[in-house]
Amino acid sequence: MNAERDRTKEPNPNDFRRGHTGLIDLASPQDDYRSLRDTCPVTVSNGIAFFTRYQDIDAALRDPGTFRSKNRGNVGHRRPTVPMDIDPPEHRRHRRILDPMFSPREMTRYEDQFRALTHELIDSFADQDGCDFAADFAVPLPSMMFLRLLGLPPEDLDLLLELKNAVMLPPSEGDVAGHMASMGQRLTDYFEDYLARRGDYRSDDIISRLLDSQSGVDGLTHEEVVDILYMITLAGLDTVTSSLECMIHYLAEHPEQRRLIVEDPSLIPSALEELLRWETPNLMVVRSLPEGVTVGGVELEAGTPVALIIGSANTDEEAFERPEVVDFERAPNRHIAFGKGIHRCLGSHLARIELRIALTEFHRRIPDYELEPGTELVWNGVAIRSVPELPIRFLAPVARTAAHPR
Repeated sequence: MNAERDRTKEPNPNDFRRGHTGLIDLASPQDDYRSLRDTCPVTVSNGIAFFTRYQDIDAALRDPGTFRSKNRGNVGHRRPTVPMDIDPPEHRRHRRILDPMFSPREMTRYEDQFRALTHELIDSFADQDGCDFAADFAVPLPSMMFLRLLGLPPEDLDLLLELKNAVMLPPSEGDVAGHMASMGQRLTDYFEDYLARRGDYRSDDIISRLLDSQSGVDGLTHEEVVDILYMITLAGLDTVTSSLECMIHYLAEHPEQRRLIVEDPSLIPSALEELLRWETPNLMVVRSLPEGVTVGGVELEAGTPVALIIGSANTDEEAFERPEVVDFERAPNRHIAFGKGIHRCLGSHLARIELRIALTEFHRRIPDYELEPGTELVWNGVAIRSVPELPIRFLAPVARTAAHPR
Protein backbone atom coordinates (compact mmCIF):
# COMPACT_ATOMS: atom_id res chain seq x y z
CA MET A 1 0.00 0.00 0.00
CA ASN A 2 2.83 2.37 -0.74
CA ALA A 3 1.28 5.78 -1.30
CA GLU A 4 2.23 7.81 -4.34
CA ARG A 5 0.90 11.19 -5.43
CA ASP A 6 1.93 14.26 -7.37
CA ARG A 7 3.81 16.38 -4.82
CA THR A 8 3.41 19.46 -7.02
CA LYS A 9 -0.32 19.51 -6.27
CA GLU A 10 -1.80 20.94 -3.12
CA PRO A 11 -3.56 18.30 -1.02
CA ASN A 12 -7.29 18.14 -1.46
CA PRO A 13 -9.38 17.32 1.61
CA ASN A 14 -11.53 15.09 -0.60
CA ASP A 15 -8.49 12.89 -1.21
CA PHE A 16 -8.70 11.53 2.33
CA ARG A 17 -9.40 7.81 2.44
CA ARG A 18 -9.57 5.20 5.16
CA GLY A 19 -6.18 5.28 6.82
CA HIS A 20 -5.33 8.40 4.72
CA THR A 21 -2.60 6.40 2.95
CA GLY A 22 -3.71 7.85 -0.38
CA LEU A 23 -2.57 11.30 0.78
CA ILE A 24 0.85 10.73 2.35
CA ASP A 25 4.08 9.02 1.43
CA LEU A 26 4.37 6.42 4.18
CA ALA A 27 8.15 6.14 3.76
CA SER A 28 8.69 9.85 4.51
CA PRO A 29 5.41 11.54 5.41
CA GLN A 30 6.74 14.71 7.04
CA ASP A 31 6.43 17.00 3.99
CA ASP A 32 2.89 15.79 3.40
CA TYR A 33 2.01 16.39 7.04
CA ARG A 34 3.20 19.99 6.68
CA SER A 35 1.11 20.49 3.55
CA LEU A 36 -1.97 19.17 5.33
CA ARG A 37 -1.45 21.48 8.30
CA ASP A 38 -1.00 24.45 5.97
CA THR A 39 -3.99 23.78 3.73
CA CYS A 40 -6.56 21.79 5.71
CA PRO A 41 -5.69 21.58 9.42
CA VAL A 42 -9.25 20.48 10.22
CA THR A 43 -11.31 18.93 7.47
CA VAL A 44 -14.23 16.56 7.02
CA SER A 45 -14.13 14.01 4.23
CA ASN A 46 -16.28 10.93 3.67
CA GLY A 47 -17.95 11.64 7.02
CA ILE A 48 -14.66 11.61 8.98
CA ALA A 49 -13.06 14.67 10.59
CA PHE A 50 -9.24 14.85 10.37
CA PHE A 51 -7.12 16.93 12.75
CA THR A 52 -3.50 17.63 11.78
CA ARG A 53 -2.30 20.38 14.17
CA TYR A 54 -0.63 19.68 17.51
CA GLN A 55 -2.83 22.08 19.48
CA ASP A 56 -6.09 20.54 18.24
CA ILE A 57 -4.88 16.96 18.66
CA ASP A 58 -3.42 17.64 22.11
CA ALA A 59 -6.68 19.24 23.23
CA ALA A 60 -8.73 16.32 21.92
CA LEU A 61 -6.56 13.73 23.67
CA ARG A 62 -6.90 15.60 26.96
CA ASP A 63 -10.69 15.95 26.68
CA PRO A 64 -12.26 12.47 26.86
CA GLY A 65 -15.62 14.02 27.68
CA THR A 66 -15.89 15.68 24.27
CA PHE A 67 -13.77 13.30 22.22
CA ARG A 68 -14.87 9.84 23.29
CA SER A 69 -13.16 6.51 22.82
CA LYS A 70 -16.46 4.64 23.05
CA ASN A 71 -17.92 3.83 19.63
CA ARG A 72 -14.67 4.78 17.88
CA GLY A 73 -14.43 1.31 16.28
CA ASN A 74 -13.28 -1.85 17.99
CA VAL A 75 -10.63 -3.19 15.54
CA GLY A 76 -12.59 -6.31 14.70
CA HIS A 77 -13.72 -7.09 18.25
CA ARG A 78 -17.41 -7.62 18.93
CA ARG A 79 -17.12 -5.71 22.22
CA PRO A 80 -15.17 -2.58 23.13
CA THR A 81 -11.52 -3.37 23.78
CA VAL A 82 -10.36 -2.60 27.32
CA PRO A 83 -9.20 -0.02 28.29
CA MET A 84 -8.75 1.62 24.85
CA ASP A 85 -12.44 1.85 23.98
CA ILE A 86 -13.66 2.66 27.49
CA ASP A 87 -14.39 6.16 28.80
CA PRO A 88 -14.59 7.45 32.38
CA PRO A 89 -15.73 6.50 34.93
CA GLU A 90 -15.32 2.82 33.92
CA HIS A 91 -11.93 3.59 32.41
CA ARG A 92 -10.50 4.62 35.80
CA ARG A 93 -11.35 1.22 37.29
CA HIS A 94 -9.56 -0.60 34.48
CA ARG A 95 -6.45 1.59 34.65
CA ARG A 96 -6.23 1.18 38.43
CA ILE A 97 -5.92 -2.55 37.83
CA LEU A 98 -3.73 -2.45 34.74
CA ASP A 99 -1.29 0.43 35.35
CA PRO A 100 0.61 -1.33 38.19
CA MET A 101 1.16 -4.35 35.91
CA PHE A 102 2.87 -2.16 33.30
CA SER A 103 4.61 0.35 35.57
CA PRO A 104 8.25 1.32 34.94
CA ARG A 105 9.32 -0.62 38.03
CA GLU A 106 7.55 -3.77 36.85
CA MET A 107 8.87 -3.51 33.32
CA THR A 108 12.51 -3.12 34.41
CA ARG A 109 12.29 -6.65 35.83
CA TYR A 110 12.45 -7.95 32.27
CA GLU A 111 15.47 -5.98 31.06
CA ASP A 112 17.98 -8.83 31.43
CA GLN A 113 15.68 -11.27 29.62
CA PHE A 114 15.11 -8.82 26.81
CA ARG A 115 18.83 -8.06 26.48
CA ALA A 116 19.68 -11.78 26.33
CA LEU A 117 16.99 -12.34 23.69
CA THR A 118 18.37 -9.41 21.68
CA HIS A 119 21.81 -11.01 21.50
CA GLU A 120 20.36 -14.45 20.81
CA LEU A 121 18.64 -13.08 17.72
CA ILE A 122 21.73 -11.17 16.58
CA ASP A 123 23.78 -14.35 16.97
CA SER A 124 21.33 -16.15 14.67
CA PHE A 125 22.42 -14.01 11.69
CA ALA A 126 25.86 -12.83 12.86
CA ASP A 127 27.66 -15.08 10.34
CA GLN A 128 25.72 -13.63 7.41
CA ASP A 129 26.41 -10.57 5.27
CA GLY A 130 23.10 -9.04 6.27
CA CYS A 131 19.56 -9.78 7.39
CA ASP A 132 15.95 -8.86 6.87
CA PHE A 133 15.77 -6.56 9.86
CA ALA A 134 11.98 -6.79 10.00
CA ALA A 135 11.57 -10.57 9.82
CA ASP A 136 14.80 -11.52 11.62
CA PHE A 137 14.78 -8.97 14.43
CA ALA A 138 12.00 -6.39 14.67
CA VAL A 139 9.17 -8.95 14.60
CA PRO A 140 10.51 -11.79 16.78
CA LEU A 141 12.25 -9.67 19.44
CA PRO A 142 9.31 -7.82 21.02
CA SER A 143 6.85 -10.57 20.06
CA MET A 144 8.72 -13.35 21.85
CA MET A 145 9.20 -11.11 24.88
CA PHE A 146 5.52 -10.21 24.85
CA LEU A 147 4.48 -13.86 24.98
CA ARG A 148 6.81 -14.45 27.93
CA LEU A 149 5.40 -11.41 29.70
CA LEU A 150 1.81 -12.55 29.27
CA GLY A 151 2.51 -16.24 29.85
CA LEU A 152 1.30 -17.43 26.44
CA PRO A 153 2.82 -20.52 24.74
CA PRO A 154 5.76 -19.51 22.47
CA GLU A 155 4.61 -22.07 19.89
CA ASP A 156 1.47 -19.94 19.37
CA LEU A 157 3.43 -16.93 18.12
CA ASP A 158 2.96 -17.59 14.40
CA LEU A 159 -0.80 -17.95 14.82
CA LEU A 160 -1.08 -14.79 16.89
CA LEU A 161 1.01 -12.83 14.39
CA GLU A 162 -1.20 -14.10 11.56
CA LEU A 163 -4.36 -12.99 13.36
CA LYS A 164 -2.85 -9.65 14.38
CA ASN A 165 -1.85 -8.90 10.79
CA ALA A 166 -5.28 -9.96 9.49
CA VAL A 167 -7.00 -7.52 11.86
CA MET A 168 -4.53 -4.62 11.64
CA LEU A 169 -3.90 -4.84 7.87
CA PRO A 170 -7.22 -5.81 6.30
CA PRO A 171 -7.65 -5.88 2.51
CA SER A 172 -8.32 -2.47 0.99
CA GLU A 173 -11.31 -3.72 -1.02
CA GLY A 174 -14.32 -5.93 -0.42
CA ASP A 175 -16.04 -6.42 2.92
CA VAL A 176 -13.30 -4.91 5.08
CA ALA A 177 -15.44 -4.75 8.23
CA GLY A 178 -16.57 -8.34 7.72
CA HIS A 179 -12.99 -9.50 7.27
CA MET A 180 -11.84 -7.73 10.44
CA ALA A 181 -14.79 -9.10 12.42
CA SER A 182 -14.08 -12.65 11.22
CA MET A 183 -10.38 -12.47 12.07
CA GLY A 184 -11.14 -10.68 15.33
CA GLN A 185 -13.51 -13.47 16.29
CA ARG A 186 -10.75 -16.02 15.69
CA LEU A 187 -8.48 -14.07 18.03
CA THR A 188 -11.24 -13.87 20.65
CA ASP A 189 -11.86 -17.61 20.31
CA TYR A 190 -8.14 -18.25 20.82
CA PHE A 191 -8.19 -16.48 24.19
CA GLU A 192 -11.44 -18.13 25.27
CA ASP A 193 -9.95 -21.54 24.48
CA TYR A 194 -6.61 -20.74 26.11
CA LEU A 195 -8.18 -19.47 29.34
CA ALA A 196 -10.41 -22.55 29.51
CA ARG A 197 -7.37 -24.84 29.12
CA ARG A 198 -5.31 -22.82 31.59
CA GLY A 199 -7.93 -23.15 34.31
CA ASP A 200 -6.60 -22.42 37.80
CA TYR A 201 -2.92 -22.45 36.82
CA ARG A 202 -1.00 -19.39 38.02
CA SER A 203 2.53 -18.13 37.44
CA ASP A 204 4.50 -14.88 37.49
CA ASP A 205 2.88 -13.44 34.37
CA ILE A 206 0.34 -10.85 33.29
CA ILE A 207 -2.44 -13.35 32.56
CA SER A 208 -2.18 -14.73 36.09
CA ARG A 209 -2.51 -11.23 37.50
CA LEU A 210 -5.47 -10.49 35.27
CA LEU A 211 -7.22 -13.66 36.39
CA ASP A 212 -6.50 -12.87 40.04
CA SER A 213 -8.00 -9.41 39.46
CA GLN A 214 -11.42 -10.99 38.93
CA SER A 215 -12.07 -11.10 42.66
CA GLY A 216 -13.56 -8.25 44.70
CA VAL A 217 -16.32 -5.74 44.10
CA ASP A 218 -14.37 -3.86 41.41
CA GLY A 219 -12.73 -6.95 39.95
CA LEU A 220 -12.57 -7.74 36.27
CA THR A 221 -15.18 -9.89 34.62
CA HIS A 222 -14.22 -12.82 32.40
CA GLU A 223 -15.28 -10.82 29.34
CA GLU A 224 -13.10 -7.90 30.43
CA VAL A 225 -10.08 -10.19 30.76
CA VAL A 226 -10.65 -11.40 27.19
CA ASP A 227 -11.16 -7.82 25.97
CA ILE A 228 -7.90 -6.72 27.62
CA LEU A 229 -5.96 -9.63 26.13
CA TYR A 230 -7.38 -8.85 22.70
CA MET A 231 -6.28 -5.21 22.89
CA ILE A 232 -2.81 -5.69 24.37
CA THR A 233 -2.04 -8.51 21.93
CA LEU A 234 -2.71 -6.28 18.92
CA ALA A 235 -0.57 -3.55 20.49
CA GLY A 236 2.14 -5.80 21.93
CA LEU A 237 2.77 -7.59 18.65
CA ASP A 238 2.79 -4.40 16.59
CA THR A 239 3.94 -1.19 18.28
CA VAL A 240 7.60 -1.92 19.07
CA THR A 241 8.04 -3.88 15.85
CA SER A 242 6.82 -0.96 13.74
CA SER A 243 8.87 1.51 15.78
CA LEU A 244 12.06 -0.48 15.24
CA GLU A 245 11.40 -0.77 11.51
CA CYS A 246 10.87 2.98 11.17
CA MET A 247 13.94 3.79 13.27
CA ILE A 248 16.37 1.43 11.54
CA HIS A 249 15.13 2.59 8.14
CA TYR A 250 15.96 6.16 9.16
CA LEU A 251 19.36 5.25 10.66
CA ALA A 252 20.31 3.21 7.59
CA GLU A 253 19.52 6.20 5.39
CA HIS A 254 21.32 8.67 7.69
CA PRO A 255 24.71 7.18 8.64
CA GLU A 256 25.89 10.46 10.14
CA GLN A 257 23.08 10.28 12.68
CA ARG A 258 23.73 6.60 13.32
CA ARG A 259 27.38 7.39 14.02
CA LEU A 260 26.30 9.71 16.87
CA ILE A 261 24.69 6.90 18.87
CA VAL A 262 27.41 4.39 17.98
CA GLU A 263 30.10 6.70 19.33
CA ASP A 264 28.03 7.83 22.31
CA PRO A 265 25.42 5.24 23.38
CA SER A 266 24.36 7.54 26.23
CA LEU A 267 22.47 9.50 23.54
CA ILE A 268 20.19 6.56 22.80
CA PRO A 269 17.42 7.35 25.34
CA SER A 270 16.95 10.86 23.91
CA ALA A 271 17.60 9.67 20.36
CA LEU A 272 14.76 7.15 20.52
CA GLU A 273 12.41 9.87 21.76
CA GLU A 274 13.39 12.04 18.81
CA LEU A 275 12.95 9.14 16.40
CA LEU A 276 9.53 8.45 17.90
CA ARG A 277 8.70 12.08 17.19
CA TRP A 278 10.08 12.22 13.65
CA GLU A 279 9.27 8.67 12.54
CA THR A 280 6.02 8.29 14.50
CA PRO A 281 4.75 4.79 13.64
CA ASN A 282 1.29 5.46 15.06
CA LEU A 283 -0.39 7.25 12.18
CA MET A 284 -3.59 8.19 13.93
CA VAL A 285 -6.02 7.50 16.74
CA VAL A 286 -9.77 7.79 16.38
CA ARG A 287 -12.34 9.40 18.64
CA SER A 288 -16.12 9.86 18.42
CA LEU A 289 -18.26 12.93 19.11
CA PRO A 290 -21.35 12.46 21.28
CA GLU A 291 -22.24 16.13 20.69
CA GLY A 292 -21.45 18.74 18.07
CA VAL A 293 -18.34 20.87 18.50
CA THR A 294 -16.45 23.54 16.55
CA VAL A 295 -12.68 23.10 16.06
CA GLY A 296 -10.50 25.38 13.97
CA GLY A 297 -13.57 27.16 12.67
CA VAL A 298 -15.07 23.89 11.38
CA GLU A 299 -18.42 22.76 12.76
CA LEU A 300 -18.48 19.03 13.50
CA GLU A 301 -21.79 17.27 13.96
CA ALA A 302 -22.54 14.80 16.75
CA GLY A 303 -21.57 11.28 15.78
CA THR A 304 -18.69 12.36 13.52
CA PRO A 305 -15.62 10.10 13.82
CA VAL A 306 -12.47 12.13 14.44
CA ALA A 307 -9.06 10.95 13.20
CA LEU A 308 -6.17 12.56 15.08
CA ILE A 309 -3.08 12.44 12.85
CA ILE A 310 -0.37 11.87 15.48
CA GLY A 311 2.60 12.04 13.13
CA SER A 312 1.51 15.44 11.90
CA ALA A 313 1.20 16.75 15.46
CA ASN A 314 4.74 15.56 16.19
CA THR A 315 6.19 17.61 13.33
CA ASP A 316 4.14 20.77 13.84
CA GLU A 317 6.27 23.91 13.67
CA GLU A 318 3.90 25.60 16.13
CA ALA A 319 4.77 23.01 18.80
CA PHE A 320 8.43 22.20 18.09
CA GLU A 321 11.41 24.43 17.39
CA ARG A 322 12.86 23.51 14.00
CA PRO A 323 10.75 20.34 13.76
CA GLU A 324 12.35 19.39 10.43
CA VAL A 325 15.72 18.91 12.21
CA VAL A 326 16.23 15.48 13.78
CA ASP A 327 18.05 16.43 16.96
CA PHE A 328 19.08 13.53 19.19
CA GLU A 329 19.57 15.97 22.07
CA ARG A 330 16.20 17.71 21.73
CA ALA A 331 14.93 18.79 25.13
CA PRO A 332 12.22 19.03 26.05
CA ASN A 333 10.59 16.66 23.60
CA ARG A 334 6.81 16.96 23.83
CA HIS A 335 6.00 14.30 21.24
CA ILE A 336 2.78 12.33 21.62
CA ALA A 337 3.78 9.15 19.80
CA PHE A 338 2.32 7.13 22.70
CA GLY A 339 -0.76 9.33 22.99
CA LYS A 340 -1.64 11.59 25.88
CA GLY A 341 -4.17 11.92 28.65
CA ILE A 342 -6.06 9.06 30.22
CA HIS A 343 -5.67 6.83 27.16
CA ARG A 344 -1.88 7.14 27.01
CA CYS A 345 -0.43 3.86 25.73
CA LEU A 346 -0.58 1.26 28.51
CA GLY A 347 2.62 -0.39 27.30
CA SER A 348 4.68 2.78 26.76
CA HIS A 349 7.10 2.01 29.60
CA LEU A 350 7.77 -1.47 28.24
CA ALA A 351 8.12 -0.09 24.71
CA ARG A 352 10.74 2.45 25.80
CA ILE A 353 12.77 -0.21 27.61
CA GLU A 354 12.64 -2.55 24.63
CA LEU A 355 13.55 0.18 22.14
CA ARG A 356 16.43 1.40 24.29
CA ILE A 357 17.93 -2.06 24.72
CA ALA A 358 17.36 -3.06 21.09
CA LEU A 359 19.00 0.08 19.69
CA THR A 360 21.89 -0.11 22.16
CA GLU A 361 22.78 -3.76 21.68
CA PHE A 362 22.12 -3.87 17.94
CA HIS A 363 24.47 -0.94 17.32
CA ARG A 364 27.04 -2.32 19.76
CA ARG A 365 27.22 -5.44 17.62
CA ILE A 366 26.36 -3.99 14.18
CA PRO A 367 27.47 -0.35 13.99
CA ASP A 368 27.80 -0.18 10.20
CA TYR A 369 25.03 -1.19 7.82
CA GLU A 370 23.02 0.08 4.89
CA LEU A 371 19.83 -0.76 3.06
CA GLU A 372 20.45 -3.59 0.62
CA PRO A 373 21.25 -1.82 -2.68
CA GLY A 374 18.48 -1.99 -5.25
CA THR A 375 15.78 -2.75 -2.71
CA GLU A 376 12.37 -1.18 -3.27
CA LEU A 377 10.66 -1.04 0.09
CA VAL A 378 6.90 -1.44 0.35
CA TRP A 379 5.35 0.34 3.31
CA ASN A 380 2.10 -0.65 5.00
CA GLY A 381 -0.17 1.69 6.85
CA VAL A 382 -3.74 1.90 8.06
CA ALA A 383 -3.25 2.93 11.67
CA ILE A 384 0.45 1.99 11.97
CA ARG A 385 3.38 2.69 9.60
CA SER A 386 5.48 -0.39 9.01
CA VAL A 387 7.82 -1.89 6.44
CA PRO A 388 7.45 -5.69 6.63
CA GLU A 389 10.56 -6.39 4.55
CA LEU A 390 13.65 -4.35 5.44
CA PRO A 391 16.81 -6.00 4.07
CA ILE A 392 20.04 -4.47 5.34
CA ARG A 393 23.64 -5.29 4.48
CA PHE A 394 26.36 -5.33 7.14
CA LEU A 395 29.39 -3.24 6.20
CA ALA A 396 31.73 -5.03 8.63
CA PRO A 397 31.85 -8.52 10.18
CA VAL A 398 29.58 -9.00 13.18
CA ALA A 399 31.51 -10.14 16.22
CA ARG A 400 30.11 -13.12 18.07
CA THR A 401 30.28 -12.81 21.81
CA ALA A 402 29.49 -15.14 24.66
CA ALA A 403 29.32 -12.44 27.32
CA HIS A 404 27.23 -9.48 26.24
CA PRO A 405 28.13 -6.16 27.91
CA ARG A 406 25.41 -4.23 29.70
